[in-house]
Amino acid sequence: MQRLIARLDIKNGLVIKGIHLEGQRRIGDPVELAQKYYTQSVDEVLFMDSVASLYGRSNLFHMISKACKTVFVPITIGGGIRTMSDVEEALDAGADKVAVNTALLNRPEFVREISSVYGSQCLVASIEAKSIGSGWEAYYSNGREPTGRDVVSWAKELEDRGAGELLVTSIDQEGTQRGFDIELCAAIEAAVRIPIVASGGAGKLEHVKQLTSQTSIQGVAVASMLHYDKATVDQLKSVLSEATYHGIVQ
Repeated sequence: MQRLIARLDIKNGLVIKGIHLEGQRRIGDPVELAQKYYTQSVDEVLFMDSVASLYGRSNLFHMISKACKTVFVPITIGGGIRTMSDVEEALDAGADKVAVNTALLNRPEFVREISSVYGSQCLVASIEAKSIGSGWEAYYSNGREPTGRDVVSWAKELEDRGAGELLVTSIDQEGTQRGFDIELCAAIEAAVRIPIVASGGAGKLEHVKQLTSQTSIQGVAVASMLHYDKATVDQLKSVLSEATYHGIVQ
């Protein structure tokens, strides 16, 4: 069964929700929301610092430490993880995994450094993908800066270097509640063997059904559906448990 992951994008101490990774509608307190979704039996929680790139480091370590006292499912922290000391501080705070994007793009050998010390399962390689022509380009800085890298080739390189998992966020679909970029997910799935978590676009249960019927990815990260009470954790997990992969529909 695919994992259901509650995604919390955080700015200035509050969970926010935008469109295409832009905007900042305030949702609420991150720790309280993490506790709420944990109580509802979400499988994992993802804390993403949406402004870490502006400050050059994550500001969520204290928040993770607080959340770990009452949230007993795997926690991933992303945003501003640039050095091995950042990874160590994140894990010491109680995180189970780190999600890294910019630092891997700038220095791909960082993948091996993390996986060799903490194990590949500790590293979630985060990919922000934007549709360009017939493919997708990898972005960073919360979807603002292009890299010129082809997403599928980059995903394969991340796997080859030792990443344990991929978090794939569609910039085009993120926050729109119009559905996942299924072709993007399927293209990456065809290129790698490590687990993939899809993020960006879920607005109703049918979108999750479409994703799980046309791909066999291992996780779904949702934000708007939970924040705006468009579906319960139980409803989402029920869809995931009933998932039947039929292949991409042309």
